[in-house]
Amino acid sequence: MPELFSSLAQKIDELPELQIFGTVFAIQGLLITAKINSKSISMGSRCHIKTQQGTDLLAEVVGFDKEAVLLMPFGNLMGISPGCRVYFSNLDSHIYPHASWKGRVINALAQPIDDGSQLIKGSIACSLHQTPPPSHSRLRVDKPLDVGVKAINTFLTCCEGQRMGIFAGSGVGKSVLMSMLARFADADVCVIGLVGERGREVKEFLEDALGAEGLRKSILIVSTSDEPALMRRQAAYLTLTVAEYFRDQGLSVLCMIDSVTRFAMAQREIGLSTGEPPTTKGYTPTVFAELPKLLERAGPGVSSLPNQKQGHITGFFTVLVDGDDHNEPIADAVRGILDGHIVLDRAIAERGQFPAINILRSISRTVPACHTKDQQLIIREARRILSVYEDMADMIRLGAYRPGNNPEVDEAILLYPRLMTFLAQEQYEQTSLLDAFRYLQGALKNETGPT
Repeated sequence: MPELFSSLAQKIDELPELQIFGTVFAIQGLLITAKINSKSISMGSRCHIKTQQGTDLLAEVVGFDKEAVLLMPFGNLMGISPGCRVYFSNLDSHIYPHASWKGRVINALAQPIDDGSQLIKGSIACSLHQTPPPSHSRLRVDKPLDVGVKAINTFLTCCEGQRMGIFAGSGVGKSVLMSMLARFADADVCVIGLVGERGREVKEFLEDALGAEGLRKSILIVSTSDEPALMRRQAAYLTLTVAEYFRDQGLSVLCMIDSVTRFAMAQREIGLSTGEPPTTKGYTPTVFAELPKLLERAGPGVSSLPNQKQGHITGFFTVLVDGDDHNEPIADAVRGILDGHIVLDRAIAERGQFPAINILRSISRTVPACHTKDQQLIIREARRILSVYEDMADMIRLGAYRPGNNPEVDEAILLYPRLMTFLAQEQYEQTSLLDAFRYLQGALKNETGPT
């Protein structure tokens, strides 16, 4: 009898699985329309399209039009024509991360692109579209994170599990600041998503900005600007998925995406192709629906057993402001989702000061709760001096202000150069959290010494 059951099980295993297939009958823009022989296909289903050259092109279901299925490809449309066959199988949007991925560069499909060996497949299936942890079960954000950058460690102190935005125009130093955070931040692993990046800059970021030291504990997910919208969007999803995997291992994760704006542009391309109505600046409604779903996945972990180490994801997400307009739709939406914003100012960068952080326009929503009383006093005094100087800056530069008229302005004129020297930092210079406050206190006292 056991032999009979064993033989029956073998015969069942040999049966071919049900294959769902269809045919391409229309192509318009980025959209492929196909007729499918099944009603079991749903949004997000994956398929392969057999091209005229005999190769397979991966695609995803992005919508339906009556009996037709709307597909978008993960690659080039060349070779696709009406009549091409479409095959659905067990493809799904899951990946299998592994600790050995650290130090590797992969694409949006979790395939290596760094000329290294094949990635080791982990044992845990992780969905690309996981929902954020329930808000009521998340841990509080209250432990300061040392990021090694003086301006952030003091004025914009970031906590473990906090999500910060880096808002800047092009060419103001976002990539350099990201590389400093990747090298210096006190985190176990760093997951960096380069979404819609210029192809020329990827190797420069790897070799010059990040370097061997930063790459050693990092995983890079790269999707350049020439790749299809689905690849660019998936690169952002994959970045958060990999970060969540390491968070669930109880690790401290630093997650960075450059940039959220290009993720939004990719989602806009997809939405417009499927017939969504454009709203502000052409962005479709799904863009503003997807942004919180993506960004809320970063943050503190959930509370569980008291003796179990809790992981968290500290997020830094860059926002490419269009024409230096910090009130454009994506910047405005992201600012309302995140726990603070770091504004990089072009005028400061043009003076040769890096990182070009405008302290008075930046904010961390965990400050001052994460500071000691002494640290709060130092920051308040420094902000007061910067504010007084900026209010009188035009009169000072024109020579219209006469020293002695206002003691506060006289003090600001004396200490402002020291504060500017403190805020400047070389790309490979690291300053700890405690040293940063000590140097800032020295600058306020007009003391000589390292800043």
